[in-house]
Amino acid sequence: MSEPSLRILGIGAHPDDCDVHFGGTAIKYSRRGHQVKFVSTTNGDTGHHQMGGGPLAQRRYEEAQRAAAIAGVTYQILDIHNGQLMPTLENRWRLIEIIREFGPDLVITHRPNDYHPDHRYTSQLVQDAAFTVTVPNVQALTAHLQYNPVVCYMSDNFQKPYPFCADVIVDVDDAQDDKLRMLDCHESQVYEWLPYNWGLEEPVPQEPQVRREWLGEKWDPRFLDTANRYRKRLQEFYGERRAAQIKYAEAFEICEYGAPLAPDDIPALFPLFDEE
Repeated sequence: MSEPSLRILGIGAHPDDCDVHFGGTAIKYSRRGHQVKFVSTTNGDTGHHQMGGGPLAQRRYEEAQRAAAIAGVTYQILDIHNGQLMPTLENRWRLIEIIREFGPDLVITHRPNDYHPDHRYTSQLVQDAAFTVTVPNVQALTAHLQYNPVVCYMSDNFQKPYPFCADVIVDVDDAQDDKLRMLDCHESQVYEWLPYNWGLEEPVPQEPQVRREWLGEKWDPRFLDTANRYRKRLQEFYGERRAAQIKYAEAFEICEYGAPLAPDDIPALFPLFDEE
């Protein structure tokens, strides 16, 4: 018997945030026939050291669409300047409309504690839209939902005022190669802006295959860290033997503003296990 079809909505602040934190799980959803949509609340038009404005926004839009094709998802990018997102009533209405029109079972977004204001305000906007999406007279011309979707946060390493809690953790070993292919599409970020911003002294390789291998080497420690940090949590979901073999994982924290998610209901909403 096939599992019921799910609708999964990832809402990040920039046109690569969902790919980095949620890409592997999104790929697993897509492979199972579920419908996945990514939204970026800004257009990314300042995320570079040599270009910006409209040309950069257009470039990052095209990068996101190429990554979306690999994952089997759709990618919507809002035309709000990078670094200028605010938790205004107008932007809350936009998120309410997006959530209602897509009708997700699950919404994935940033935590509200983060170094970047676009991340924080994206999280706040999603939290403010939660429950409100069920209220008929808010944005009355958009049909309200009959339910409040489950909302979860993507993982991060910030500790104050409280650290991330891995309520759900997904083995993404079988999706890691395609996740790296997604990141490879975001050339302006992973090969240009981030190496510059991080102060990497060695030049980024230009030959595509060598550059792709370089990407894997540079990002591998970051992706390995999630599974290593939450190894005990992996054991709870996959058993000790399987958990010991998992290299790559993505973790999520349940937001109490969305619908409640009991532990026994998690497997029905997340692609935790291999299909038979």
